[in-house]
Amino acid sequence: MAAHTGGWKMVDERIVKFFRKHHVLTIATSVGNEPWCASCFYVYLHDENALVFTSDLKTRHGMEFLQNQKVAGSVALETNIIGKIRGIQFQGIVSEPAGEMAEKSKSAYLKRFPVAMLMETHLWIVQLTFIKYTDNRLGFGKKLIWTLSSPLEGGRGV
Repeated sequence: MAAHTGGWKMVDERIVKFFRKHHVLTIATSVGNEPWCASCFYVYLHDENALVFTSDLKTRHGMEFLQNQKVAGSVALETNIIGKIRGIQFQGIVSEPAGEMAEKSKSAYLKRFPVAMLMETHLWIVQLTFIKYTDNRLGFGKKLIWTLSSPLEGGRGV
C-alpha cells in the first residue's frame, strides 16, 4: 500500500489511533554501554511518522541524544486486565528538528500542550524506524509490526 509519505509505508490506523490517544512515552538511550530511560510528554506527527517531545539538553537523556541518536521507547496503556493490554515499543532516530520541521513540531506540540508556551522548551523529534503494537483485544499476544521498509503482521517474538 504505497502512498506519498516520503518513502515510508503507511502505518496501520490502529497504531496511529493508539499514539494519538496517549501522551506520555518512555524513551531509552545508551551511551558507553550504559542504558538510561526517561518519561516525556509527546505528540505524534502522522504525516512524518514521528514523535515530538521536549527535554532539556542538560538532562542525561538530552546529552546522550547528542552522542547516540539511536533510541528505543514505549507507550503503554496501564491496565490490570490481561485481555485489554495494549502498548507500543518503538525504535527510531532522535534529532533536534530544524527549519520547516521545527515550526511544524513546535506548532503540533503547543497545540497538544498549550501550557508549554509558558516555559522554555527544547524540542526533539524521533523519526520512527520500527514499531511493535501489542493489542490483546485482537487476541492474546497479537502484535502488529511496522518497519521503515515494510509493515508486517503477526505474533513473532520481536
